[in-house]
Amino acid sequence: MYFVFQGGAMREYPHKQSLERREFLKTSAKLGIGASLVSLSGFALSACDSKTSNTQTQHIQGDTMKTNLTPKAKQTFEKLFGSTDVPLSKTDPEFFTNYVNFAFDEVPSESKLELKEGLMITLASLVAIPALSEFKAILNAALKNGVEPVAIKEILYQATPYVGMGKVLDFINATNEIFAQLGIALPLESQGRVEYAQRREKGLETQRALFGEAIDKGNAAAPKDYQHIRTFLSANCFGDYYTRGGLPLKFRELLTFVYILSMGGADSQVRAHIAGNIRVGNDRGKLISVITALVPYIGYPRSLNALSALDEIAPLH
Repeated sequence: MYFVFQGGAMREYPHKQSLERREFLKTSAKLGIGASLVSLSGFALSACDSKTSNTQTQHIQGDTMKTNLTPKAKQTFEKLFGSTDVPLSKTDPEFFTNYVNFAFDEVPSESKLELKEGLMITLASLVAIPALSEFKAILNAALKNGVEPVAIKEILYQATPYVGMGKVLDFINATNEIFAQLGIALPLESQGRVEYAQRREKGLETQRALFGEAIDKGNAAAPKDYQHIRTFLSANCFGDYYTRGGLPLKFRELLTFVYILSMGGADSQVRAHIAGNIRVGNDRGKLISVITALVPYIGYPRSLNALSALDEIAPLH
């Protein structure tokens, strides 16, 4: 047992290594590097005892296996995360090689998204999955590569009516911690543009811009015992979030497509928001680029479901 005096009280740790590990993670957080490495490095999983750690270290130092990254994958990964020399590349070199070559060479070669747009799309998807550890890594990369803090917060806020408050709060709290580590002052500049009493009216205007007369027909046909849900949809989902500043309407509708396809299980809503995206100018090619960029994170079943919906709503001519 190892004892140390901290915060006015004596605390005990089962091993000195446990204390050293905690201090390392604390120092890394202060330097702003802990979150950017947590999912890709494997530090979050280092709960093994000292004997296991020593055995693992000897195996790693044996240099029996190496990564085999393509030049583009290595270049892209280093641009985003700083170095490919992370613990995961040593503990799981084959997994690391497959993941990095696919996600940072093959996928961006086929997806036509610019770097910042791709990072924002990925952040939105990771909220919806949800995948908090990878979100932290991509968040640091996004900030490093010019994505504005306001845009990041708006991605989080708009996710709320789609993935739910319970999930989003975890991501807001994690984002706030990283912002604080990097000296980004909170709260950010307000992006609200609509008064409370105008929410439903402004929300309906936005819905009509995206979906046309189908909105009014759907509202009129809705059974009386849940018409209040339709009101919620206009006032809260579209009135509270779509009307905000920080991101243009065209990109907000693209984000909604990302949230829904990343969650899975809402195929009718995927089809509706494919139609909404087409209406505001995000064409078939754009949506395919988005799906392509998300394959490493959402997997093939959800990607193929989204492509089937796209073929139904906006077939290739």
